[in-house]
Amino acid sequence: MPFDYNKMATTGLPHAGPFVSIPGVLNFRDIGGYPIASLPGKMVRQGIVFRSSEPSKADDDAVSRIQQLGIKQVYDLRSPHEFLNASGHNPPVREWEGVEKVFAPVFLDEDYSPEAIAIRNQGFGSGPEGFAKVYMNILASASSPSNEARPFAKILSHLASDASPEPLLIHCSAGKDRTGVICALILSLCGVADEGVAIEYNLTDVGLKPLHDTIISNLMKDDAFIGNPEGARRMVLAQKETMLGTLQMIRNLYGSVEECVTSLGLISTEEVDQLRRNLIVDATEDPFGFDED
Repeated sequence: MPFDYNKMATTGLPHAGPFVSIPGVLNFRDIGGYPIASLPGKMVRQGIVFRSSEPSKADDDAVSRIQQLGIKQVYDLRSPHEFLNASGHNPPVREWEGVEKVFAPVFLDEDYSPEAIAIRNQGFGSGPEGFAKVYMNILASASSPSNEARPFAKILSHLASDASPEPLLIHCSAGKDRTGVICALILSLCGVADEGVAIEYNLTDVGLKPLHDTIISNLMKDDAFIGNPEGARRMVLAQKETMLGTLQMIRNLYGSVEECVTSLGLISTEEVDQLRRNLIVDATEDPFGFDED
């Protein structure tokens, strides 16, 4: 097996790993490189699906780097409310030449920044189970016939194109929740084990670490978290158990991730097969550079 989940889970990333250094843009990484559980010697293709926080603070050097990655589409999953009223670390997105901006809101009018999700999650109860329920709400809204943006369907259809798909970037505000759900669907459809999907999701704790104190400070202004900084901190983390619970909820409801996306009309069974042909490749010896000096 070219990739050791235990090594990543226990020792972290000794080098950049899947992260890409983009000045002014946090949590920017490639979701490729993970092994396919049922296909020894195969992995998810790298250099096609990237995820990040909102990239409006990308300077000229950052834009040049993004262009060098070959990214042709940027999918913005934020709501119109967030896009028009954004402030602080979440301003309107910057656009740049040669890249198509696709406005694909998961929610039509709700604020789903990390702070807003954490506060609403108090109604579900704290911890991974509460966030898993929130993530099922994200899936439902992204797939609803009333959501004409069809965000997840657009992304999955792009990756299931007959021609080799062009590289794309997916982001919401922090690149944690809405982005985390669609990336989990992509990896699961490719056949990555749940543990691998959860570890990829958990890397957001590394990618967003510079923002944790800011988000926690904002949460502490809400009645739900006054005097409870540790509670606020728990709510901003991307815990593996959250994603494991979400995947289990999907299976409990639909039977499998593939049945989920086909039942919701996101893509067809034939398109799932094409997505796999596009994204599953021969594995490299060390896709994340663990053996580098």
